[in-house]
Amino acid sequence: MQSLSRARLLSVLGTAAASTCGVLWLMHLAHGQQAPTVAPLFEPPARTAQPGGDTTVHASGRNAFSLPASNLADAERTRFVIGNSFFKRNWVEAPASTKARDGLGPHFLARSCGGCHVQDGRAQPPDFRNALGERPPIAGLLLRLSIPGQDAHGGPLPEPVYGDQLNTFGITGVKPEGQVRIRYESISGQFGDGTPYSLEKPLYQITELGYGPLSPATMVSPRIAPQVIGLGLLEAIPESEIHANAAAQAAAPGPIKGQTNLVWDAYGERMMLGRFGWKANVATLAHQTASAFVGDIGITSSRFAQPACTLQQKDCLDAPHGKSHQGVEIDDKALDDVIFYQATLAPPARRNPDAPQVLRGEKLFHAMQCAQCHRPSYRTGQPPFPRLSSPSQSGQTITPYTDLLLHDMGPELADGRPDFMANGRQWRTPPLWGIGLIPDVNGHQRLLHDGRARGVLEAILWHGGEAEAARESVRQLGADDRDALVKFVNSL
Repeated sequence: MQSLSRARLLSVLGTAAASTCGVLWLMHLAHGQQAPTVAPLFEPPARTAQPGGDTTVHASGRNAFSLPASNLADAERTRFVIGNSFFKRNWVEAPASTKARDGLGPHFLARSCGGCHVQDGRAQPPDFRNALGERPPIAGLLLRLSIPGQDAHGGPLPEPVYGDQLNTFGITGVKPEGQVRIRYESISGQFGDGTPYSLEKPLYQITELGYGPLSPATMVSPRIAPQVIGLGLLEAIPESEIHANAAAQAAAPGPIKGQTNLVWDAYGERMMLGRFGWKANVATLAHQTASAFVGDIGITSSRFAQPACTLQQKDCLDAPHGKSHQGVEIDDKALDDVIFYQATLAPPARRNPDAPQVLRGEKLFHAMQCAQCHRPSYRTGQPPFPRLSSPSQSGQTITPYTDLLLHDMGPELADGRPDFMANGRQWRTPPLWGIGLIPDVNGHQRLLHDGRARGVLEAILWHGGEAEAARESVRQLGADDRDALVKFVNSL
């Protein structure tokens, strides 16, 4: 709370002009003058800060997101390896000779967690332009479905025939729910120095529906699978800090006014503060993992014991199931190990943090008010379920660069679909740690909730709503400053 308390004080004393200070500060920078004092809402982290504190690993390349926390105990590393196995190895259809991993489907999006989170990293949209006439794989892009109204816990009301998501695969004898096609609309613009740019807006079409038409009232929300590093650390950020983020932004002048989400959690068995998912629509890593197992792979567990078949999907209801473990398809121990595995995946260390252009980019990042939402640092507390995490995650000073709040991001990014307290224009501020290593791990850098942005700068240019003023400030930067800003973000 130390840095935030100072931020609150600053917000009272000096942030009245903060929304314009960034632009003025940049004008001074551009002319080589000394920058005036700016009152940031959240302060930059210490120069020596590591993204995950003592959990940080020094890694790059294909496995940069796949390493355990560096301070994990030996006994915990064994559990990490077991969880890794259940995260990455494919599940198979039942009945099968193996009883450890049978029960895939009946509907599914991928055969394993790693099928979407490849190398514990980030998915990208299917590339229909380079498919050579074949249907590109859809795994990693999830289409959430709902109709107006709320379920018993205040969450989205599932589409009556297809449920809460579209699964593009079915096991033998079970129809896939449908397929997805994407085309792109080009949007042209230019920076303040006249340099042109173009953005690609995705337009989605659901085809080959297996069970008849969707409800005319159906709302569709595309979601890309994100990298899964540092989740245990994010879960250990005290709730008070997230509420304090919202309070600090509410007290400050300007358009940035983040909101918390309040969601149902199957493990807590109560409404809890949302912090995971693109709309902060999930409270805990345990709930996220178990719900993804049943929703994306079709694997039931003690918390989600019924397959995701609707009453209209007779072939799905009649399909064989692999319930050889406590009457469900993954037992509590194996599922707990998968949750532990994700909780202890380490954030990698920054690359070239002291490079002159990176340091300049950091100053620009704060001057542009990016840190108003992408809060740099926290001190972690206790996870909600200690048996599903590690003591190594607590008491760490971390730099995830997120406030874990919902923000109005404008009409261009809106999905028009409410999710608990999130409205159709709001998205959660994603963490930025590791963002520069996505190309190493996954061979691309498709960003934002649906992967439409082809890199950091495009992601910024899509910002609207509360972030429109910050986006315009960035758009007015010269080429060297734009490069410096991107280099800083990619160093995180």
